[in-house]
Amino acid sequence: MVKIKRQNLSSQVYAIIKEMILDYRFQPGVRINIEHLARQIGVSRTPAWGAAYRLMQEGLLVNIPNRGMFITELTPEKAIELYTVRCELEGLAARLAASHMDDDILDKAAENLKEQKRVIENEDLNAYSRLSFEFHKLTTEPAKNSVLQEMIESIRNKMKPFAVQIVPLLPKLYEDHVAIFEAFKAGDPEVAECAFRNHNRRLLEEIKKTVKSKRVPKGITV
Repeated sequence: MVKIKRQNLSSQVYAIIKEMILDYRFQPGVRINIEHLARQIGVSRTPAWGAAYRLMQEGLLVNIPNRGMFITELTPEKAIELYTVRCELEGLAARLAASHMDDDILDKAAENLKEQKRVIENEDLNAYSRLSFEFHKLTTEPAKNSVLQEMIESIRNKMKPFAVQIVPLLPKLYEDHVAIFEAFKAGDPEVAECAFRNHNRRLLEEIKKTVKSKRVPKGITV
């Protein structure tokens, strides 16, 4: 565990614990010991608990009375609610971002797609999840709307505890990302918005199937 500097202690502890959660260091629904985490990081319990309460507000942690602090376990029903909103917000972000794309962003997106193709061929789900998350962030941040970006990031983070089996969908999801990239490359706001919405709706339908079949979701977060 990397020790941290004493300056901006509370923010640093918050960032470290949040990164651990988003990197799947803990499984959804598992109890975490805040005091133990504080000792690992090398801080007192006060900033660690302060970070935990911030993460509760973001929906990544939940405090169950008389039981302790747990990693949020997202139900399929809640995931549907979140993804429904995410579809709309990312569609809007794509439309706004299409007018602000530059060669640097497009080059990074192209490299990301090359990596996606490689990991899909190897069925490396964890790597795909990371690359997909980066691709979505890379292609929506140019919208240059801080309020919209904060809302999207909040929803993406809240989706992290939910996993869905998407191996059969991987080729289609990759094609969706390529379509999004081509729309941005062409600088077409309407096509970019439509491509992003189609991509997210494909995933939303898969989540709905999970609810309908009542099967336990296994796979990755997307």
